Amino acid sequence: MRQTFDESTDPSFGPRHVPLIREAMARQGLDGFLVPHEDEHQNEYLPAANDRLAWATGFTGSAGAAVILQDKAAVFVDGRYTLQVRDQVDAGVFEIRDLVEGGVPAYLESATGAGQKIGYDPRLHSPDALTRLKEAAAKAGAELVGVNDNPLDRAWGRSRPPQPQAPVVPHPAGFSGEDSGAKRARIGQALADRGADAAVLTAPSSIAWLFNVRGGDVIRSPLPIGQAILAKDGTARLFLDPAKVTPDLPAWLGNQVRLETPDEMPAALAELRGRSVLIDPAQSSAWYFDTLARAGASVIRADDPCALPRACKNAVEIEGARQAHVRDGAALTRFLHWVATEGQADPPDEIEAVSRLEAFREATGALKDLSFDTIAGAASNGAIVHYRPTQRLNRRTEKGSLLLIDSGAQYLDGTTDVTRTVAIGEPSDEMRERFTLVLKGHLALAAIRFPAGTTGSALDVLARAALWMHGLDYDHGTGHGVGSYLGVHEGPQRIAKAPNNVALRAGMILSNEPGYYKEGGYGIRIENLQVVTEATPIPGGERPMHGFETLTLAPIDRRLIVAAMLTPDERAQLDGYHARVRETVGPLVEPQVRAWLADVTAAL
Repeated sequence: MRQTFDESTDPSFGPRHVPLIREAMARQGLDGFLVPHEDEHQNEYLPAANDRLAWATGFTGSAGAAVILQDKAAVFVDGRYTLQVRDQVDAGVFEIRDLVEGGVPAYLESATGAGQKIGYDPRLHSPDALTRLKEAAAKAGAELVGVNDNPLDRAWGRSRPPQPQAPVVPHPAGFSGEDSGAKRARIGQALADRGADAAVLTAPSSIAWLFNVRGGDVIRSPLPIGQAILAKDGTARLFLDPAKVTPDLPAWLGNQVRLETPDEMPAALAELRGRSVLIDPAQSSAWYFDTLARAGASVIRADDPCALPRACKNAVEIEGARQAHVRDGAALTRFLHWVATEGQADPPDEIEAVSRLEAFREATGALKDLSFDTIAGAASNGAIVHYRPTQRLNRRTEKGSLLLIDSGAQYLDGTTDVTRTVAIGEPSDEMRERFTLVLKGHLALAAIRFPAGTTGSALDVLARAALWMHGLDYDHGTGHGVGSYLGVHEGPQRIAKAPNNVALRAGMILSNEPGYYKEGGYGIRIENLQVVTEATPIPGGERPMHGFETLTLAPIDRRLIVAAMLTPDERAQLDGYHARVRETVGPLVEPQVRAWLADVTAAL
């Protein structure tokens, strides 16, 4: 559980592996090889054994890619990791390029040449992504070649960590709110309505949700790695490593679920000859599509049928999220009190801050894991959006600076994710102004009411408007979905500039996290989780409107707020939130923390 900071966990020595990869490529007659961040299950957070991009390049972010050619190489990241990649990757070995603007396809078009063979592992790429990559390579006269023997894995060899074998355990109805059999019947009917005989499921979150199980194969997420074939009648075949099957699991799954090993998956796919099979091209790799095509199945490309139902939490899951956030809020409040007292007198370094916060969460007695490695950025490190402190990068907070701490926890009843930015010493006027602009966006998104059918893309501007009016912005999404004791990043819903056609529905949990980042100076982010409420009438209105219920409960640093920049409604909204924090969390903390909380949550 404990977050580690040892340099061996930060593979900044990645470039020394590039010659080994090139040797393995050459033995297979390859002129290049594609290295995505994703693994065989399209995971965002990866088991150590599957973190190929980090091993090859040193880059440890949760999104990216690399192309390794015999005479050059490039690594690709999005706006969240612009600063981090410069620190972690040797620019003498890898050209650093933008993942979104042009990305890997543009690089293949410009950097490869006629007759070259560029390898890829079909287990690691979605079919749609491969289509774009193949078209780009073809424009340069090169050819993308699928390989069964991954040259990076070959180069990694015996030093590669073993595949995880965490036990797969039941997740009781007291937390899930719905029996697995009912879920399977519901999804099976949806398959039948689509004209599908079966669905192939490969996303660990869907496996966990559908069968009401949890595991520990994916870092910081209680997810089991496996695959399933769900038939339209609700019966299923579940493919798990036998080493992960606990004694009580077969009885928990019941007679309608047949347990098999992953080695039996190819034969099971072959048995789908002549049947209509739904599979998600965004969640399942090209290998599954190729295998089904060879088997003679009729493939239906469609979204994972579990994704939307999983995102719309039921009443039990929502109440669990509330309780998890109350518990987590008390732990976070104790931490913020420590920063405001001891941390002001003797400013901590980033690693000390991370360790203290985790200790407060462990003291709840309910912590199962963190939901991601804590991001603690002091001063200029706070401007690195997904920065993670290591022994090498660790920085001490200083008077007159900001500490940005983005953290979360996994509890049986819910998953949390919260960011607070706090002042160490006296903040500058610029820091206070920009914090207040971020706060205005955060409050606007928390307060909005919206009609059915509204997408997160339509709401994103609310969080940015105050910043835009001052010529400022941030290069990450405003909100991501969050699971129920599942992944901290969950689709299909999101709030972002990028177009999204998934309407926000009651029960969806999303983050609200606008920010501002001054390179070389400081970072600001305010993040709460909030759940979409049922549409209800507004007095005098004509249509019922959805809204958000804020789940996260922790004080926002008033020393960073320019009260005069807030409207009366914004001040009342913040005061109301702080009153709720004080009334809910106050009784759970020690008297000295309670007294401090009363002071820092007093009305502006």
